[in-house]
Amino acid sequence: MDVGLSRALTECLGNEPRSITRISGGDIGNAHRLELSDGRTCFVKSYGASGGAMIEAEAAGLRWLRRANAIRVPTVIAARTAEPALLVLEWIETGAAGPRFDERLGQALAQLHSKGPAEFGWDRDNFIGRLPQSNRRHGSWASFYARERIEPQLRMARESGALSASLTKDADSLIDRLPELCGPRETPARLHGDLWGGNSMVDAEGRPCLIDPAVYGGHREIDLAMMRLFGGFSKRVFDAYHEATPLAPGHEDRTALYQLYPLLVHLNLFGGGYAGSVERILRHYL
Repeated sequence: MDVGLSRALTECLGNEPRSITRISGGDIGNAHRLELSDGRTCFVKSYGASGGAMIEAEAAGLRWLRRANAIRVPTVIAARTAEPALLVLEWIETGAAGPRFDERLGQALAQLHSKGPAEFGWDRDNFIGRLPQSNRRHGSWASFYARERIEPQLRMARESGALSASLTKDADSLIDRLPELCGPRETPARLHGDLWGGNSMVDAEGRPCLIDPAVYGGHREIDLAMMRLFGGFSKRVFDAYHEATPLAPGHEDRTALYQLYPLLVHLNLFGGGYAGSVERILRHYL
């Protein structure tokens, strides 16, 4: 057992670990299964000295999603920002999807989105992967998407040389067109913010559960576009969502527009292999 980790967990939980087992997961930090002396089982993320801000932001995001009371989200038991930074969550045992799992996921996501804030953004900045994510509030979705999502990622890609001069010029032109491309006016939705297949799970009762958010108030089509980007969700999920809360006309053509942000994030995190996908989206809209 890691003595430093054990001591830190005892300090923040007031309960001594019986066992700490390293498990798979945790691309940025480390993931552990924690057995406490009082019989509880917990999930623990641990980070080094620089992880405190990420822990704090994720804990706040999980609590914000839970307050919607729309879909299961793990309870935050403790969050420690001092080194080692720790996020302690309830342990959610996984199981097989129930017979109406896809329908329930679509309906629950629609309910979650319906409980959005008054403005686009959030009351604090957070992270998408290990990259900072600005959530400065805007009254307009097109303005928020341009200033807080696309422009920061473009600057990063330009500075690293991941995007060519011609592509960055095309991206600037796209930003200018966002007010017309973003579709009909919508109220802000309560977004998960990083909803790929790995951040959706099935609990022991066969119900959907969401983990690892990058939350903010945004356009609801953002979560749906991310779900389609890397797959892992059936057509029934999207149909159930649309039945619960119909999408605005033209949503099919906006899917790629809203996949641009996660693709730029992946470009900045993992390199030039995503430049081709970014280029295809820019060419589509210009």
